[in-house]
Order: sequence, then structure tokens, then C-alpha cells
Amino acid sequence: MRKVRWGVLGVSRIATTKVIPAMQAGLWSEIAGIASRDRGKAEEAARRLGIARAYGSYEELLADGEIEAVYNPLPNHLHVPWSVRAAEAGKHVLCEKPIGMNAAEARSLIAARDRARVVIGEAFMIQTHPQWTRIVELVRAGRIGRLRSAVGTFSYFKLEPGNIRNIREYGGGALMDIGCYPIKCARLVFGEEPVRVSAAIVRDPQFGGIDMLTSAVLDFPSGHAIFTSSTQVALNQSMRFYGTTGRIEPEVPFNAAADRPSRIRIDDGRDVFGSGAVIEEFPPCDQYTIQGDLFSRAIREGGAPPVPLEDALRNMAVIDAVFRSAETGQWEKPETVWP
Repeated sequence: MRKVRWGVLGVSRIATTKVIPAMQAGLWSEIAGIASRDRGKAEEAARRLGIARAYGSYEELLADGEIEAVYNPLPNHLHVPWSVRAAEAGKHVLCEKPIGMNAAEARSLIAARDRARVVIGEAFMIQTHPQWTRIVELVRAGRIGRLRSAVGTFSYFKLEPGNIRNIREYGGGALMDIGCYPIKCARLVFGEEPVRVSAAIVRDPQFGGIDMLTSAVLDFPSGHAIFTSSTQVALNQSMRFYGTTGRIEPEVPFNAAADRPSRIRIDDGRDVFGSGAVIEEFPPCDQYTIQGDLFSRAIREGGAPPVPLEDALRNMAVIDAVFRSAETGQWEKPETVWP
């Protein structure tokens, strides 16, 4: 088996501290190059991470015929433009979440993928973590009866003016950065798409009106999902799923540690003290390694990547509807005409 040769666009923190080391530990991926608009930064990252090639521009990386696939962790507003350029250069693309600034951008990326006949997917690493595949399995098997409700939170406190999460034109704000996670998880576990959403947003004038606090209700055919995300609330993440005969929750839903076991709690609801609860534990694993290997296998063996663009488009359509609902004060329907 010949490893897929990857190039990385940019030297972002998630790339250099999380994704690159994890993919280097995998069986199917080789990080062959890294690019920055500042060649010095690219060279420093390459030395530190043991990457053979450094490029002083993204264009230079895309022009390298030995690079087969590109990981795109650039700011949100650059996801689709540079992913399209990578596809046009004949590269497969793993693009960070959220896939773009809106559903229209996601559609343009699908069109680019189809024209170029390359593999493109969204880097929602939770999709294939064993705790999430198990939660889906248990819900489908009726372990908590019929799923009726999901409740999620995701927050951190960050007031740095130059941070891309606090720059609205870069796609900053709570919903795009972290609110996309409970949306994704609710869709994944329900196995359905919400038919309408209702939302409330608090915007911060200090940072150009980014949504610093966003809450929403997603109305699924089988039940409701409710979530709150914020860039100005103490660090927290949770995701709970309630059925007619029990509930399930992962201990750390989104940023599960790679160096310690992950756990999910399954409670049969016999009382409020948890006397009917059991814990399932999963050995340490790195969800970024799993994501990288599965994506590289999709390139080598054919088939879909872990999170295809069609799924990314559906998540983006819900995000769009949340933004619209906060503006109109009404229930809004996510886009439902899929390619």
C-alpha cells in the first residue's frame, strides 16, 4: 500500500498541533509538504514536524505534481475558494468544518469536485470516533427507546481582537466555529434532517457583530434538538440524547482526548440518581488519525470520504437557517433541494 502524499495549506494551530501529527501516525497518509504565505513560517513548521517540503505560497504547493491531496485548515472564508483551486489542480481535498460560509458556497464546491473528479470531504473528525459510532448504533438498536430529544452546549471564552473567531468577515462567531458541532451530532444520531429551526442570537458590537451567543431549536421529524454555543461563556461541551426509555451522553463529546479512554453513559431512566446507569469505555484513539486514514483509503480504494460534501451541505443549510431565524424571529426551513 502506497501512502497518500498530502500537502497542508497554512500553519494554523489545529494543523500543526492536532491534525498533522495525527495523520503522520496513521498507516495511509504521508504529510509531504506544508505551505504558508510566509515561507519562513512554512520552513519552521516543516523542520519541527519532519515534513520534507516547505512552500512560500499556497499556489506553489498546488503546482507540485507529487502532492496528491490537500488538507485545508484556513479561515472559514477561505475554505471554498482554496478547496476549489486545489480541486482544479487535480488534488483531493479534506477541508475543515464548516465547509464554507453558506450553502451556496458548498454547492459550488460540489460542482468543482464533480468537474475535477476528485475526492473532497469535510473534516468533521467526530463522525468516525468510536464513541459516536457506538452512540448511533445504540440509538438505532433502541437502547434508549425512541429518540425524542437532544440537548447540547459548546462554549469557550475568547476576547482576542485579532483571533479569526472574532472577525465576522472571516466567518467568525460561535455558530460557525462550534455551534456546527451540536447540529452535526443531532443530525447524525437522529439520522434525519430538521424540517425547521428557531434561533436567538446575541451579537457583539466590539467584534463587528459576530454571534457571541447563539441558541437554537431544531425540529426533526422524530423530536427536537436544542443547543447553545458561545465564544464568551466558560469552556464547556456536552451532548445528551433522551429517548422514551433512557438517555445516552458522551463524557467529552467533541474534543475527546487521544491519550486517555473515552466514555459514554447509558442510563435506563429508572430514577434521577442514576442507579440504572452503565458506562461504556473505549480505548485511547486519535480521531484525527482515524479521519486521515479513512480519507486516504477513500482516495486509494474508491468510495466516499468519512463526511461527503452532500452531508456538509446539509449541515451548512441548517446553519444558514439558524442565522435567518435569528433575523426574522420566525421558524425557518433549511434548504432541502439537494444535488
